[in-house]
Amino acid sequence: MAGVIRRLDETVVNRIAAGEVIQRPANAVKEMIENCLDAKSTNIQVTVKDGGLKLLQIQDNGTGIRREDMEIVCERFTTSKLQTFEDLSAISTYGFRGEALASVSHVAHVTITTKTADAKCAYRASYSDGKLKGPPKPCAGNQGTQILVEDLFYNVSTRRKALKSPSDEYSRIVEVVSRYAIHNSGKSFSVKKQGETVADVRTLPNASVVDNIRGVFGNAVSRELIEVGCEDLKLAYKMKGYISNANYSVKKCMLVLFINHRLVESSALKKAIETVYAAYLPKNAHPFLYLSLEIAPQNVDVNVHPTKHEVHFLHEDSVIESVQKHIESKLLGSNSSRTYFTQTLLPALSVSGGSEVKSPSAPAAESGERVYAHQMVRTDCRSQKLDAFLQPKEKPPPDPEPAGPVSKEATTKTAEPHSVEMDETDDADMLQSLDELEEEMPKDDKESNVNIHDVQRKRPRKEQQQEKEEEDQMAAATSKRRVIKLTSIKDLRTEITENTHKGLQEMLKNHSFVGCVNPQWTLIQHHTKLYLLNSSKLSQELFYQILIYDFGNFGVLRLSTPAPIYDLAMLALESEESGWTEEDGPKEGLAQYIVDFLKKKTEMLEDYFSMEIDQEGNLIGLPLLLDKYTPIMEGLPMFILRLATEVNWENEKECFRDFCKECSMFYSIRKQYILEAEPGEEQDAELNSWRWKVEHIIFKAFRTLFSPPKHSSEDGTVLQIANLPDLYKVFERC
Repeated sequence: MAGVIRRLDETVVNRIAAGEVIQRPANAVKEMIENCLDAKSTNIQVTVKDGGLKLLQIQDNGTGIRREDMEIVCERFTTSKLQTFEDLSAISTYGFRGEALASVSHVAHVTITTKTADAKCAYRASYSDGKLKGPPKPCAGNQGTQILVEDLFYNVSTRRKALKSPSDEYSRIVEVVSRYAIHNSGKSFSVKKQGETVADVRTLPNASVVDNIRGVFGNAVSRELIEVGCEDLKLAYKMKGYISNANYSVKKCMLVLFINHRLVESSALKKAIETVYAAYLPKNAHPFLYLSLEIAPQNVDVNVHPTKHEVHFLHEDSVIESVQKHIESKLLGSNSSRTYFTQTLLPALSVSGGSEVKSPSAPAAESGERVYAHQMVRTDCRSQKLDAFLQPKEKPPPDPEPAGPVSKEATTKTAEPHSVEMDETDDADMLQSLDELEEEMPKDDKESNVNIHDVQRKRPRKEQQQEKEEEDQMAAATSKRRVIKLTSIKDLRTEITENTHKGLQEMLKNHSFVGCVNPQWTLIQHHTKLYLLNSSKLSQELFYQILIYDFGNFGVLRLSTPAPIYDLAMLALESEESGWTEEDGPKEGLAQYIVDFLKKKTEMLEDYFSMEIDQEGNLIGLPLLLDKYTPIMEGLPMFILRLATEVNWENEKECFRDFCKECSMFYSIRKQYILEAEPGEEQDAELNSWRWKVEHIIFKAFRTLFSPPKHSSEDGTVLQIANLPDLYKVFERC
């Protein structure tokens, strides 16, 4: 018997259609992000609960939806982007079918709050199965639209059961938002779980594409990127993007592909590109690529897949071949920057066994020029000494746990009575070389270098696996990092950023440590130049920046025995450095005033700086600024005295600045508080522990956490004392 053909109920039809468009929460997020971008939004915030099944909230600051349109906004085939079928051939917006919101409303409870620029107030309305539940109600709201999707797939139990865990669905949502954030570099994106204060992905409106790639995929990728771009008028397409060079690889090919600003997939293009990389990467190693193709709209058919994650375009094979050739030419040109390792087979060879040999610079390599001995750099700034793992024996440093019962005994050393200070002279050659270095740096790197550094500091610890990677990016490990929104701190961070010397920053980032002359002066090498650095001044500036950037997020160094502030103040007043005279009054009265004054500031000092003072006026804890680093306790009395006398406690910004300056002076490496071994004396491990700290803690922090100020190149803090080409000239005359 023949089956009876019946017309399906409209509700069944709509749910079937919704199941094609919205296959999982990430599809709903993609559709709504595209609506936000079509509405000219510059700030898009996504909030998720239980992987998007319980709640999805997308908020933007776009043009909003008119009050008159709210009745039909969730019906199928209602759109503001298309009128006739012919318009589809030149479509330039993301949406065109008018199915996104309709599909979502058929499988979830949808609430829309929206306000246009000319509306006096916002309007809120709820939808079910594409229909308005009740008339829109006026409410307060900012310009733009907020879409709240609750109980996704509540009426499609099989689809809900087929989905993976909430954490897996959330990672897919983060992946979608991340890719749109990379492509739309002029807009701000953020995605977070409901209830969390810190976003898992956050991009800034003024960040570049490389900044966003660094924020999403990390430094390892961003350091090895090559910019690509080509145009073919015959095939009517343009291509731009970034690809990883031959020094970087991952286990799975990562292709972020946009065609006419749509996030799509192309297995043919992916396969073609991997064929190119097969000649450069080891087996089972794959590249990272971000490509944006712009093809003439009339040559693209976007209406070939319900979720629009595939598109077809004319001359597809020719376009893919053209892109493949361009990427191959870029990789071929980047070959000169590859790093190789050679091993000596015969003792007579000049190259030492296992040493790292870098190929010459690109221009020299391409022209076949020889790299002469006086231009060679024979050191590698990335190499690490074995003694970095062998910390000198000394009294054990405290653990960086804020609340642990940890102890630290102050070491007792006597100040050296006579110290020879080196003249802080300016050096014209050094200034010239630093200026040249800054000019050679790419413009994009100049603009983004410090901002990237700031972003790295603020990046939250999301998983245990990432903690090890971020250990070098944050000054000291803390249990949970909180976000500081004080305007004064933001202003102080901006001052540091604007006053950064890019040339010095690049030099410190890629230096090779030579050795300590004394506690005040240190030698480093950068390229073919030898520099003498004032460790005292630079370490003081380093600790100042750590105090500003990690404000309110310090661990605690606990003293084994509480130090009475009264006794510390008396010690400071009895020293000549305090400048005390009889006109200032009795020392006992001043010391008691200092105790009472600092006790009033206990709550603020503990909350912002992890400096703990008990009710009896004893100092019991100091901030932990760098892991494995403790300040020299001989400077503690003067630090306490100067807190009470040199800090402007009336003005918030001045107070924070003055406190950080005094604290950084106390934490810095200062020659007067370090006892050095006399010439001919046996080297004591404890006396030389400061050398290990300078090399493996302070100068390691200079690489990643430090933004050297511009005045450091002019006030004698950094001196160039030798240049390899000039030395060769001297010896040639001999």
